[in-house]
Amino acid sequence: MGDASAGQAVRRFLATIQVGDVCHGTIAAVSRSGMSVVLDGFTDRPLGTVGPLDGSWRRRFADVAVVGQRVAGEVMAVDLDAGRVRLSMAATENPELWAFLKRLRRGELLSGTVAAIERFGVFVALDEGPEHPVFPGVGFITFPELSWRHFDAASDVVAIGQRVSCEFLQFDTWNGEARLSLRAMEPDPFLVFVEGIAVGQRLSGRVTKLVPFGVFVEVADGIAGLVRLSELSSVPVAAPEDVVQVGDRLTVVVTDVDRERRRLSLSRRQT
Repeated sequence: MGDASAGQAVRRFLATIQVGDVCHGTIAAVSRSGMSVVLDGFTDRPLGTVGPLDGSWRRRFADVAVVGQRVAGEVMAVDLDAGRVRLSMAATENPELWAFLKRLRRGELLSGTVAAIERFGVFVALDEGPEHPVFPGVGFITFPELSWRHFDAASDVVAIGQRVSCEFLQFDTWNGEARLSLRAMEPDPFLVFVEGIAVGQRLSGRVTKLVPFGVFVEVADGIAGLVRLSELSSVPVAAPEDVVQVGDRLTVVVTDVDRERRRLSLSRRQT
């Protein structure tokens, strides 16, 4: 079979496969980047691929990636040009949890109990849905989604056993988690603050951080703006510490408000 006709045969076969289908096959090869699978119905060459994080939520990849083993996986993506089908064996291994997570929609509110606090985030045991086969909870909150305000440790925001309501962000297919946002349940304090702020307005604040390109000044609780090096003084400045130190109180002028990127630009020079 020539390259052109072989390629057409692959496209015809893949055209019958849709995302969400369950495909069966045999593992043909295993590497550090994943495994290739010869799919039932097309034995000429492996068309299925399973990444290391799609192999299983319960077991190590090496335990499920065995050449010659029969496997089943849900179709995550079909690439007609590359002639590949991305499969998730974790989906077929945990059908109840997978189905629950697939039903969730961004913005949906989920409630649960904080089950564990780790150095990489917070696990939440959801009121609805099955338990996770590995983790303390199906819900997971990354540090940036815990609060709008600065905190040193997650325990400053939540405690184990605490009841929380969060906004659903996305289905993490690699870990079988519902990514959640706790901070989305409160108004963004930056947007609330700048609602009454105009360019040219004078503010007073405390220097909280020095960086090579300027200084950050806290003008309200948890709200800091940047005074760039060129805006620190009416004369050239080589380094911010030549003019100010952390803890100094400054009077500044608002030069720009970027609501989309949550940035407040300030000037000391213009005062």
